[in-house]
Amino acid sequence: MLKLAKYLKPYWLQIVAIIALVYVQVQTDLALPDYMARIVNQGIVLKDNTYIWNTGITMLLVALLGAVCTVIVSYFASRVAVGFAKDIRAKTFTKVESFSLVEFNRFSTASLITRSTNDIQQIQMVMVMILRFVLYAPILGFGAILKANQMAPSMTWIMGLAVATLVSIIVLLFSIALPKFQALQKLVDKLNLVTRQILTGIRVIRAFDREQVEAVNFDKANRDLTDVNLFVNRLMVVMQPFMMLIFNVTALAVIWVGSHLINTGNLQIGDMVAFLQYSMQVIMAFLMISIVFIMVPRASVSGARVAEVLESEPTIKNPTSPIKSVAAGTGVVEFKDVSFAYPGAKMSVLCNVSFVAKPGETTAFIGSTGSGKSTLINLIPRFYDVTEGQVLIDGVDVRQMNMEDLYAKLGYVPQKGVLFSGTVDSNIKYGAPHASDEQIAKAARIAQATEFVEQLEDKYTAPIAQGGTNVSGGQKQRLSIARAVVRDPEIFIFDDSFSAVDFKTDAALRAALKAEINHKTVLIVAQRISTILDADQIVVLNEGNVVGKGRHADLMKTCPVYQEIARSQLSEKELSTYAENHTQSQANTTPLQFKPILEGAK
Repeated sequence: MLKLAKYLKPYWLQIVAIIALVYVQVQTDLALPDYMARIVNQGIVLKDNTYIWNTGITMLLVALLGAVCTVIVSYFASRVAVGFAKDIRAKTFTKVESFSLVEFNRFSTASLITRSTNDIQQIQMVMVMILRFVLYAPILGFGAILKANQMAPSMTWIMGLAVATLVSIIVLLFSIALPKFQALQKLVDKLNLVTRQILTGIRVIRAFDREQVEAVNFDKANRDLTDVNLFVNRLMVVMQPFMMLIFNVTALAVIWVGSHLINTGNLQIGDMVAFLQYSMQVIMAFLMISIVFIMVPRASVSGARVAEVLESEPTIKNPTSPIKSVAAGTGVVEFKDVSFAYPGAKMSVLCNVSFVAKPGETTAFIGSTGSGKSTLINLIPRFYDVTEGQVLIDGVDVRQMNMEDLYAKLGYVPQKGVLFSGTVDSNIKYGAPHASDEQIAKAARIAQATEFVEQLEDKYTAPIAQGGTNVSGGQKQRLSIARAVVRDPEIFIFDDSFSAVDFKTDAALRAALKAEINHKTVLIVAQRISTILDADQIVVLNEGNVVGKGRHADLMKTCPVYQEIARSQLSEKELSTYAENHTQSQANTTPLQFKPILEGAK
């Protein structure tokens, strides 16, 4: 919690006002028993009605002043706590946005959601309590002890014994409860993770009839959290009866001892009444502090978790002295002896990868699952940084470029199409907010999305659900491709972005891309070899190593891994048809694009 105190700086004037008002509030509360003692000793005992009325009216005005201060303190405390939570939530979100995939893997998405919501909510609740009671209760308790000692020094030992008992109970209970509070937020994380996993994968769960299994997993996470919450709450509930017992025993002791002192003439009735009220104020002050302490341990854990996020420095960030590419507007991508290993991993995913992708050419990557294709692509937009070697764009290492300049050059289509809640129009122009209707329509046409978009009732204003759950996988991918096309970048990155479309659409889509963006650098990760048959350069990966590089015809002669992939996916007729067309195209110097794929689709 203390690490987050610096974020209270914008609210220092309101905090100063709260402190001043709390001081006035405490003084009014401490003055009331004194006025009561005067009314009893000088008004009731001496039967002076005038004194009773005058002192009573003064007492009412003091009480009214205290009530006004209490209302204003509550108002300011709520404003400060809500504003403080809002600022921390905004800073946490901004920090998470700057995280690379390394930080996301370290914290986990479920934990980051919990830290941004539940943890900050805990901090906000405790902040209100701190501003209202933690300042008020100690001042009230200390002042009440001094006042009571002035009233009846001979009975101060009763108050001291009550306070010592209260402190002992609080220390004992919290020594047991604190470890449970520390475990509580981790269990919230776990429940959030299980819930998110079930809701995200509900279709798969139903398809495999695993509802009961997942229900058991959720029930276990829910029960673990419930058990710890019940333990802590039962422990804290025990405190209230003890407090009330001490409260009543103290009152009984004050009356018992005070009555004997009154009988011997060593104490006035009004002073005993005032002492009793001061005793109750002391006990109430400790009761308030104990209530705050019930929430502080959990909030301190939450504060530490939020501070951990805020203090985490992203491993990937803008360089201190960024360099702009000299050959701006070309889009040459070069890998120089690139090796990469995930944080904490002993083995490299990529080893000494080198190639050059030029504008006007299509460079494709193929290999078995786990060969490092997507990892390689992720190094270009700096989702991860290389372990060794360099990734260059127009001759500049991507680590020396501003992130904004780097992203401005890229049109990235991820392996899993991601759409946002909104409309077809808003999703296509997500990366180019000022794109015109003509540009949006052109991008949709190139991505082969026009056909299904025009069939929608509201066409480009048709709603898209969160995550694109109301469109098919192929439609989602085509809208993702349109989103990259409308941005008109220098470099297009397609991370297996054609896998969900049929062969015919695949061929038409690539033909349109070839015609419309033939001057751009195109990088394609593919599982289907038919997608990359006409690529200008095919890079074959096997266990992170480049085992082949060249065109399809060349690789069919020189690369055993590529030959194996080709023979596993294409029939002998398709292979011979492509070889024949390739030979004919070389003789006529007129490329015969996509013919084998279209024939295969038929």
